[in-house]
Amino acid sequence: MTEALGPLARTLSLPYYEDALPAHDQFHAKRVRDLGLRLAEECQRTVDRDVLSAAAWFHDIGRPRERTGEIDDHGEWAAVEAAAQLEAEGVATDQIEAIQHCLRSHSIRASSPEPATPEAELLFDADKLDASGATGIVRLACIVGERSGRTGEAYAAIDDASIHEVETTDRPDVSILRKWATERVAALYTEPGRRLGEERRRFMDDFFDRFEREIGAGADR
Repeated sequence: MTEALGPLARTLSLPYYEDALPAHDQFHAKRVRDLGLRLAEECQRTVDRDVLSAAAWFHDIGRPRERTGEIDDHGEWAAVEAAAQLEAEGVATDQIEAIQHCLRSHSIRASSPEPATPEAELLFDADKLDASGATGIVRLACIVGERSGRTGEAYAAIDDASIHEVETTDRPDVSILRKWATERVAALYTEPGRRLGEERRRFMDDFFDRFEREIGAGADR
């Protein structure tokens, strides 16, 4: 192997993102890589930055297939696919296995294993932090839009239906963004991740308070 692991993983991963939607595209992968490395600088433990960087590039390569129903678990699929790609490039087995653990444990879904290494915890935190703050509001809104009106799912509404004097609805609305972001910030593993998560959570609280004022939640009745 002649190419550094991080840049190699970027090269190998980018074709998988060609059909990705905005919330899980190559730019999300880059933000997660950059944020993971930033958190690693503040981490008190030894971190293999090559493994972390490579895992960040690969972590969502299965999202386009999961979206279309070709696979059930994008993390597990990415672990197998990334291993095959990296083995062909002569990457060391221990590094591949470390990357695979990161990929399998990065999701918030209940079936995912717990992150058990600093690299896996940092990848998890960086991925969840990209769903918080200003970037997170945009990304989570994109996810709601992606799901809106799909087979078997209701179209989404912009307003928070709970604050209006209208009939109740089963449509997802903006309140789900706050719920998703809160869940992700609460799940963070690392101290630097939690510090940044708290800062971003406060910004989101301010945003949603402003949003409610704009749509009339605080108006006199």
